[in-house]
Amino acid sequence: MTKSVSPSAKKQYTADAFFAGVGGIELGFKQTGEFRVVYANEFDKNACKTYAENNPNTPLDNRDIHDVNPDDIPDADIMMGGFPCQAFSIAGYRKGFEDERGDLFFEMLRMINHKRPRVVFIENVKNLVSHDHGNTFKVIREALAENGYYIKWKVLNGKDYGNVPQNRERIYVLGFKNKTDYDRFTFPKPIKLTRSIHDIIDFHDKKDEKYYYREGKQPFYDKLVPAITNQDSIYQWRRQYVRENKSGVVPTLTANMGTGGHNVPLILTDSHEIRKLTPKETFNAQGYPADFKLPKIANGQLYKQAGNSVVVPVIRRIAEQITKAIDNYTDTHEFNQPKKYALIISDINGRYDGKSYVVKFSDDINELILETKDADIPLIDDAQYLKLVQKNKKAKFYMIEEC
Repeated sequence: MTKSVSPSAKKQYTADAFFAGVGGIELGFKQTGEFRVVYANEFDKNACKTYAENNPNTPLDNRDIHDVNPDDIPDADIMMGGFPCQAFSIAGYRKGFEDERGDLFFEMLRMINHKRPRVVFIENVKNLVSHDHGNTFKVIREALAENGYYIKWKVLNGKDYGNVPQNRERIYVLGFKNKTDYDRFTFPKPIKLTRSIHDIIDFHDKKDEKYYYREGKQPFYDKLVPAITNQDSIYQWRRQYVRENKSGVVPTLTANMGTGGHNVPLILTDSHEIRKLTPKETFNAQGYPADFKLPKIANGQLYKQAGNSVVVPVIRRIAEQITKAIDNYTDTHEFNQPKKYALIISDINGRYDGKSYVVKFSDDINELILETKDADIPLIDDAQYLKLVQKNKKAKFYMIEEC
């Protein structure tokens, strides 16, 4: 149940952040003016340097999340995090939960279950939903639902939802502790892309020599020259050939760019020289503001941080929608400890857009089966569900899961 509160009594919502990186998710929320971060956790020492330089007043915990006692962190209205995605990414080994990094979701779930935030916000790679034929995301979605959260998820592209000239698709998962918030929340609508690569990349001024590709400096330089001819395109050297991104936006930035790999974005400058993007330009492509500070650390680390980060304007727009959903109501939802089985209803618009929550808990599976007998919504098993995901079908269905 919820109750109205006076707008004059409204305060900023508080946030706990895990896998904080350089603080892109938190920045998007803070830009709304509605949220303040009361705790952040990040293990990578170089990311901590960038985070601390831009957020000197935010308590930053640099311990491994496995070592964090949830009693030691403050209560907050929202818990947010983009747990490391290498285990689920095409760029990684695709081992999912078998990868040692795959258990980090469950560490975040440990915090969620202990602190019971009103809202949970998770960002991850698009391929999270299709990894292991759909099993990985099924586990994540059901774990959140079985622990009392009403779930909505959607894949959004930075160029379509953030007015940022980068082709970056990410999944955003929202969990709400009470159904009123869940019902009131909608993801932002697409917006027109009005910014171009020329707004975020400096084609004019001379940069440090280390960013340029020269004859005799790169063994493949002779292959770059005839291919890199258009200043409205971003290019990549793909080991054996040059790839031109003709869409006029930056291709998806990756954590391994700048480390000698094949994902370094290249441009043709006004002086007809070939160079790679500077670290600052890669942060520009993620929608970071001009005053965002980059510390004096190795460029390889800065590229990694940009590639691991988020499209800040997309986060801001989602945060604005969250505010609309939870404003003027006080959360009074109490979650009763679940029983042995959960009846979960899901409504998916293909694999990249959907919602899900528990309708009923019971110790008797037959009671839940009877609950669906007269419904128009089918009760399906795991095999049927995975087939729906693999075929990218639109469907509404029940599933019974053991808690």
